[in-house]
Amino acid sequence: MKKLYNKQILLFVSLLLFTQYSCNKMLDLKPINEISDADYWKTADQFKLAANEFYNYMITFGTVLYDAPHADMRGDFVAARNTFSNGTNTLSATDGSWNGAYTRLRAINYLLDKAKSYSTPADIAQYVAEAKFFRAYVYFDLLQLFGGVPIVDKPLSTTSAELQAARNSRDEVVDFIIKDLEEAIAVLPLESAIAAANKGRVSKGAAQAFLGRVGLYEGTWQKFRAGNATRYNALLDKSIAASDAVITSTQYQLFAPAILGDSALKYLFILEDEKSNPASIAKSANKEYILANRYSFTQRQIRNNVTHTGAGAVSKKFADLFLSEDGLPIDKSPLFKGYAMTRSEYLNRDHRMQYTMVIDSNYYWDNENPGSRVNWLGDAIDIANSRGRANNAGGTGYGLQKWQTERRLNDNEEGYDWPVIRLAEVYLNYAEAKFERNGAISDADLDKSLNLVRNRVNKTMPKLSNAFVTANALDMQTEIRRERNIELVAEGFRVDDLKRWKTAEVEMPMNVVGIKWTGTRWQTRWQTGGNPPYPVDANGNIIFESGRKWEAKNYLLPIPTQQRALNPNLEQNPGWQ
Repeated sequence: MKKLYNKQILLFVSLLLFTQYSCNKMLDLKPINEISDADYWKTADQFKLAANEFYNYMITFGTVLYDAPHADMRGDFVAARNTFSNGTNTLSATDGSWNGAYTRLRAINYLLDKAKSYSTPADIAQYVAEAKFFRAYVYFDLLQLFGGVPIVDKPLSTTSAELQAARNSRDEVVDFIIKDLEEAIAVLPLESAIAAANKGRVSKGAAQAFLGRVGLYEGTWQKFRAGNATRYNALLDKSIAASDAVITSTQYQLFAPAILGDSALKYLFILEDEKSNPASIAKSANKEYILANRYSFTQRQIRNNVTHTGAGAVSKKFADLFLSEDGLPIDKSPLFKGYAMTRSEYLNRDHRMQYTMVIDSNYYWDNENPGSRVNWLGDAIDIANSRGRANNAGGTGYGLQKWQTERRLNDNEEGYDWPVIRLAEVYLNYAEAKFERNGAISDADLDKSLNLVRNRVNKTMPKLSNAFVTANALDMQTEIRRERNIELVAEGFRVDDLKRWKTAEVEMPMNVVGIKWTGTRWQTRWQTGGNPPYPVDANGNIIFESGRKWEAKNYLLPIPTQQRALNPNLEQNPGWQ
């Protein structure tokens, strides 16, 4: 850690950047890299400008759709062979997540330290609260990746004793995160109280929703490792209360414009102020994103080729999760049409399937010219300008269309927002925390949370209820997790969910399989001279990847060896010595 703190305090100020997350005009100040520490921290606007930098710390497209610690491609749904998904990652000298986190914490702690001597604390209270939110945000990321880590709550010099401190315990880190969040919640404004010019700043609801996420994560992590019941139930209680506060605040709502019908779920993720959907709905109509990493075609483009990257190929395991329209899993539903044809398995399914996945031989549009939408009617003119019919004969045979624009623009110029926290997650967090806390969940609690997500685009699908579960010999926990897996795919949750549920040791070593080949239309649709493109398992499914493994040590990343050399008191995570 010493290496992270060996720069002078002045360097922090010189490196501050004004983030483009907001459309506010630049304050009438000297350029930030020309300001000395003696000149700075004199006005509330200067604290606001410093706090703006923290918004660059939020997760975004580049850290979920590409290889990064929370990327779905490191899990079992997105088919992407890498050392983290197949359990062969090794001990490393450095780690960008570790180094980057402590660099960010230094910047946050510096603002908080300067705030202590500010003459009128009330004037900067919001920015102090934002700093505490982001400190909690950074420490939660460290917790998920490494477990217990050293807590640093003030700026350090190169001679600070804390540079040789041991790691704090997991419980201490979680308690520190919760304390910061609760203090931030007490100060931050409601979403409705944030002026239009400041939209995008952290609200009370965002901090509450994040506390709900933290409490659920750590509560289940402890529960499924035979932890202390008093401890994990208290964490689940915090999650329930925080998520419920967001739900009952009525500050947010699921994105479901009637004019878009079921396709609202498709266009939610590619919403721009330029015409990016059939109804010309703009970002202002989206009340579902509680906190977003904000982009704009005119002011801050994503600069990742997200349309052509998307989430890539996905596994049959994911495709099979989607229920039939009667609310039953495909192995129980008479509505399921099987795998004989390349499109048959998509019939009579949860409507989210057709707006999340690419269906073979359907027409699709993207940002190419030709290839992009003309009038969004799907008529002859629109089809003539499409990319043509999808050809799923490649990869696993399954693909996602999430994050893929239909608007004409050049690669890397997309300007839709990344949902750091959205209401659908809060609903699902609430339902799961309720069930895990009590071993059961009432129909009323399902109706105020999970069923709102499930029935957003499935108006006629039966609600999930205790009677429905009993009558069809289902498992409530499985169904709650199913909704989460489907709704939040390719949003950076799957790997962390497997870890907290302690099911990675079962799920991750499984072969990644694709479409059913044997006895289906794929044998002639996929031109490989009659032979399958990959080995085939006993059920006739192609095996995209085999030989995967998962050891107990893989639940946490190793502490970088360079950091342990600088501070020998940093104990290594189990299994990585």
